[in-house]
Amino acid sequence: MTVPFHLGVRAHDFNPCPLPQLIEKLGEHSFSSIQFALHKSFPESAPTLGALSPGTAAYYGEAFRQAGIRIAVLGCYVNIIDPDPARRAQALNDFSTHLRLARDFEASLVGTETGSVGKGYTPDNFTEEAFEQVAASVKAMVAEAERFGVTVGIEAGINHPLHTAQLTRRLLDEVASSNLQIIFDAANLMTPDNYLQQESIVAEALELLGDRIAVLHLKDFTVRDGRIEIVPAGQGLLNFAPLLHYMKYKRPHIQGLLESTPEEHMNGSAELLRRMYNEI
Repeated sequence: MTVPFHLGVRAHDFNPCPLPQLIEKLGEHSFSSIQFALHKSFPESAPTLGALSPGTAAYYGEAFRQAGIRIAVLGCYVNIIDPDPARRAQALNDFSTHLRLARDFEASLVGTETGSVGKGYTPDNFTEEAFEQVAASVKAMVAEAERFGVTVGIEAGINHPLHTAQLTRRLLDEVASSNLQIIFDAANLMTPDNYLQQESIVAEALELLGDRIAVLHLKDFTVRDGRIEIVPAGQGLLNFAPLLHYMKYKRPHIQGLLESTPEEHMNGSAELLRRMYNEI
C-alpha cells in the first residue's frame, strides 16, 4: 500500500477571509494540515501575541478539529535573538504563551525562525556570538516546552545565524532534548552562489538532520538579478524529488506544508507535488 502524501499549507497564504470560509477553502484544496499563525490569519483575535487566552486557542483548535484539519505547526515567528534585551524577553514570553496554549489549539509543535541580531541582512548573524545567543534562547524555550509536553520547531534561514545544515545539527547537539525538532525548508538554504549545488546541499541536510525533521516546508525559488526570489511551488528551480522521496520512504506520513504559494497558484502547485509524489 502506498503511503499517502500529507500535504498542507500555510494558512495565511490564503487571501484574508472569515474562519468558515478558510476551512471551506482548505477542504476544496484537500489540504489536511496547516501552519497556523493566529496573528497573521486573524489579527483581530490576537491584538498582542501575549494576550492569547485558552478560550481563543480552543475556539480555533476545535473549529479545525471538527473539519478534520490538523495544526501541524502553530506559528509564533518572533526574533529570539533581538539585540534589545527587553524586546528579546518579550519575544521569548510570546513564544512561551504559544507553548502553554498549544494543546488548547490541539497542536503539538510551535515553530519559529531564529530572527536576526540586526535589522534585515547583517553579517553579524554569521558570528559565533550570534549562534551562542540562538542556543541560549532555544535552551530556555525547550525547557518551557518540556514543562507542557510540546515541541519547539526551529527553522533555518540563509540570512540567520542558523544558515546551514551543519549549524542546525550543532544546535540539536547542544540542546540535548527531543523536544527540539526542525522545520526543514530547502529553499531557505539556497543562495545565488550555491543553488547549482542544491542536490548535495539537500542530501547533506537530510542526512545530518534525519529523524529530527518534524515538518517540511515546500516552497520554490528562482534567481533574478543575482538575488533569490520566491515563486509558486513548481515554477522555479528547486528539485522537489529528493524531498518527496524522503517523505515517502524515509519518514512515512510526515507532513509537508506548501508555503509562499499565492492562493491563485495553490491548485497547480498542489497537483504537481501530488503527481510527483505518486511517481517517486
